[in-house]
Amino acid sequence: MNLSDYIVNDFQPFHSNELLSELREKSKHQSFSHFPITEKNGVLLGCVAESDLATLETANQTIMEHRYLVTYFCASEENNWLEILPLFAENETNILPVVNRQKKYVGYLDLADYLNFFTNTPFLKEEGTFLILEKETLQFSFSEVAQIIEVDNGKILGSFVSKKNQEKTQISLKIFSENINDIIQSFRRYEYHIVSSHSDDTYLEDLKNRSDYLQKYLNV
Repeated sequence: MNLSDYIVNDFQPFHSNELLSELREKSKHQSFSHFPITEKNGVLLGCVAESDLATLETANQTIMEHRYLVTYFCASEENNWLEILPLFAENETNILPVVNRQKKYVGYLDLADYLNFFTNTPFLKEEGTFLILEKETLQFSFSEVAQIIEVDNGKILGSFVSKKNQEKTQISLKIFSENINDIIQSFRRYEYHIVSSHSDDTYLEDLKNRSDYLQKYLNV
């Protein structure tokens, strides 16, 4: 992802010296959760939440007179796309100001655009099976995971660590394979716990059949 391709410039940020009455009027025509505030020379001061702006009654004052409402968060032109999503989540925002090396506002990223990019990556778009694995953290190895998949003629489309603590590590994978069951059983042989459920998992079907047989035997 080239971040510059997703920077939007259709909004003029609010200036710290503008009156609150002017800011509220401008905000009526936007669906932003936050509004970027700049100061001298276009340097980003921070963002003010739309919900806070709507509650202020002192219309003849400036945002600088309510500096405590301004929170500083932004993306840099040098950020990569993996660093962007946490910034949206941590600040509970649908807009992320972007600054250059001089901390000047250059535009913003829209959460909808970002999610659209993410859903069009091979990890989500290409055909495949999602597999969630878990193993003891000290024994977990990404190289082993890749080897198991490739030996069984599978192809990894994407992976990420979805949960981790001192005891267990859990990863989510997307795999393309003609026979996902072979890969699942290989992971079990290497003592990986399969967290996700799969209709092609013959191991679970075998357990069910054995359970049914045992139940019939006990009822004789």
